[in-house]
Amino acid sequence: MSDTQPPTRAGGSPSVETVPAAKANDMSAADSGQVRSRSDRSRRRAEKPVKVSRAGRNLPAAIAVGVILLGSLLSGLLFFPFAIVIIAVVFAAVGVWEVNRALEVRGMKVPQVPVLVGSVGLPFAAFFGGTEALAFAMVATAVAILLWRSIDTAAEAIQSILAGIFVVLWVPFLLSFALLLLREPDGQIRVAVLLLLVVSNDTFGYLVGAFFGKHPMAPKISPKKSWEGFAGSAVGAAIVGVGAAVLFLDQPWWFGVVLAVATVAAATAGDFSESMVKRELGVKDMSNLLPGHGGVMDRLDSVVFASPVVFLLSVLLSTVS
Repeated sequence: MSDTQPPTRAGGSPSVETVPAAKANDMSAADSGQVRSRSDRSRRRAEKPVKVSRAGRNLPAAIAVGVILLGSLLSGLLFFPFAIVIIAVVFAAVGVWEVNRALEVRGMKVPQVPVLVGSVGLPFAAFFGGTEALAFAMVATAVAILLWRSIDTAAEAIQSILAGIFVVLWVPFLLSFALLLLREPDGQIRVAVLLLLVVSNDTFGYLVGAFFGKHPMAPKISPKKSWEGFAGSAVGAAIVGVGAAVLFLDQPWWFGVVLAVATVAAATAGDFSESMVKRELGVKDMSNLLPGHGGVMDRLDSVVFASPVVFLLSVLLSTVS
């Protein structure tokens, strides 16, 4: 029998060579280490953060959501104007819900029922009844909030009443001015111009601010808002405004410049206002309903302030020109 031949048992069959226990433990540890290494690599790949832009947004998601929203609004204006009323009501109700939820973080309980009813009623009142109906609906909502909280014996009633009136004034009341604008001659085009100016403000301000922004406008309120971005918003919106005034509104070029600059100022004020509210309440976004944007109020903040400005300027400057 050669030295290399395996040993045989008594029955003549080769015996199985046993592996030493220490070597088996080393092999098991090595296999376990390889499994853990593969698991760690898989977990790191799964936990890889979503690539965001310089301004802190998920840019692909933000662009996709923005295009869908703007396309839906413009399509409704062109083919079914009443759809804008429905969209405004839905946005107002969701925006009110987001603000109410954020206020509850600080223990401020908003009277939900009259506030939500008012957020639905104000846009319809503006569209069907005009400015007088909107004013009456606002007063009626404020009285309903007062009576509701008077019947409900909850603590801190004054704070609750003031919070409810604040929410109604901020979201559905200001947003309803867009529907007053829709009632004007060529109202569909005017609302479309309003939306284009707000989008231009956001787009040009974002692009210029992301690449060239160095001087913050209000570091304690919104650190990412820069003077360079504001200038980009003003110039970009002015270009869009001039084109819209000449091509769509049949107005002189200066009408578009005034409308654009006023819209940029109002939209920026709206953005700062929401930033102050969020900073005071200690929340980053009002919600996460819109990927890449945050909540509905994170998109409405510019529109709600720009709507009354564009409505008033459109009415006043149209008579002058």
